[in-house]
Amino acid sequence: MRLPRITGKEVERALLRAGWYLHHSKGAHFYYKHLNFPGKRVTIPMHGGETLAPKTLKSILDQAGLSVEEFAKLL
Repeated sequence: MRLPRITGKEVERALLRAGWYLHHSKGAHFYYKHLNFPGKRVTIPMHGGETLAPKTLKSILDQAGLSVEEFAKLL
C-alpha cells in the first residue's frame, strides 16, 4: 500500500485515535507520547497546511510503530 499524501493535522488526528497524546510543542513541532509505550515519542512537524513529504510520514509511522495499513485504518 502506498503512503497517503496528508498534512500534519491529519496525522495528528490519526495518532490521537490510536491513543497518543500531546506531550508538548516547540515552534512548529509537536511531540506526542503514549501511555502504553513510555519510552516512545513521535514528532510531527506542523507547517501550516503543507503536505508532509513521504519520508517524513514514514519516519512518523516508524516512531509510532504503525504500518501503513494500520495507519490508513485510523484516517
